[in-house]
Amino acid sequence: MPIIAVVDYDMGNLHSVCKGLEKAGATPMITHAAKDLFRADAVVLPGVGAFDPAVRNLRSRGLEQPIKDIISSGKPFLGICLGLQILFESSDEGSQPGLGIIPGKVRRFRPEPGITIPHMGWNQLEFTQPKSILWEHLPVEPWVYFVHSYYVDPTDHQVQAATVTHGNQTITAAIARDNLTAVQFHPEKSSNIGLQILSNFVAQVREEIAA
Repeated sequence: MPIIAVVDYDMGNLHSVCKGLEKAGATPMITHAAKDLFRADAVVLPGVGAFDPAVRNLRSRGLEQPIKDIISSGKPFLGICLGLQILFESSDEGSQPGLGIIPGKVRRFRPEPGITIPHMGWNQLEFTQPKSILWEHLPVEPWVYFVHSYYVDPTDHQVQAATVTHGNQTITAAIARDNLTAVQFHPEKSSNIGLQILSNFVAQVREEIAA
């Protein structure tokens, strides 16, 4: 079974992510030690909460550079929710710089009549990279579970792997670039669709190990 490091920086529901990875056929390892991240077959960066405390916590644990090194090394990497947002350069939610791995900014939803912020509940993905490994064996426009008030706005829209529409705003729901994938929604809360996405990630990890 592939060993997947789940980054613990006090900003995520690690238990449900680990349960999802176990169901998908991996051995999750919760850790805040850089050496464990380098040793694992892949890394998952989950996250729930606010942008500034998240990047501060990562930096105080000395994890910013290891995460950058792991992504540039080609190791499979999956960010979830806040774990997507902190890969960007900055956020409307705070003043701290993000990790800057993906050029672009995290923005707040514009208020609109009749839409709720946070964007919370089930919504449909529209694939912009339909051939991404994350979407294998999924139906067209699958339903997944979101909870967020902010969304990522990449400078280069080529990294966008899926979008979602909330009110009149169509925003980035997932990114994929080489070995780096990250999603705004919660696959671990998205029932069978979410489990398939995690299984697709684990399959990618297995391929890397076999290569």
